Amino acid sequence: MSLPHSSTIGIEGVGMTSRRTRDRLIARLREQGIQDEAVLAAISQTPRHIFVDEALAHRAYEDTALPIGFGQTLSQPYIVAKMTELLCRHARSLDRVLEIGTGSGYQTAILAGFTNKLYSVERIKPLQAKARSRLRLLKINNVTLQHADGGLGFAKQAPFDAILSAAAPEKIPQSLKDQLAPGGVLITPVGGAKQRLHLVRRDEANEFTTEDLEDVYFVPLLGGTTR
Repeated sequence: MSLPHSSTIGIEGVGMTSRRTRDRLIARLREQGIQDEAVLAAISQTPRHIFVDEALAHRAYEDTALPIGFGQTLSQPYIVAKMTELLCRHARSLDRVLEIGTGSGYQTAILAGFTNKLYSVERIKPLQAKARSRLRLLKINNVTLQHADGGLGFAKQAPFDAILSAAAPEKIPQSLKDQLAPGGVLITPVGGAKQRLHLVRRDEANEFTTEDLEDVYFVPLLGGTTR
């Protein structure tokens, strides 16, 4: 599958997708409290405009969520940066990481630079196919994509040093907690109309602690798969 606007706009971008526009986004993220320089560099270097339809490319470097079809969204850069920063700060290791909700593949592309092996689960087959094409375009080769129910995780490849969910369950699935390695962390939004970002830690004694961080808004974590 080819990306329809990869040749007309290009990975580097022009106009509202140019380097200058990306630099303004990084400045905004700094103002909002993102401090990890490696995370900021990943956001700066990843061409967000190729992860949306061409009609929305001019808005790619706004700090806002954007629609990607199928009732799903591309998360705003701030929350992508925040969740990635939290994983880097709190996970003992990022050797093996699980992402719930591949979506457009943008958060996947950011995470891939921080882990040896990334597993990403998506329930909507057409979204997964587009994400695969984008990751290939960027020559990202350390990601395994799985078409499955995200709430079930990826038990075959567990345990994971860290898990990041880009969709909000009403309650954190026990299956995801069980797939954390000792010392591992899970970052996930939780809730319905009102959501909060949670940080779950699993200690060496297999006890779980949960920290409530801040208000967020994500699409709901739905069960099943679609083709």
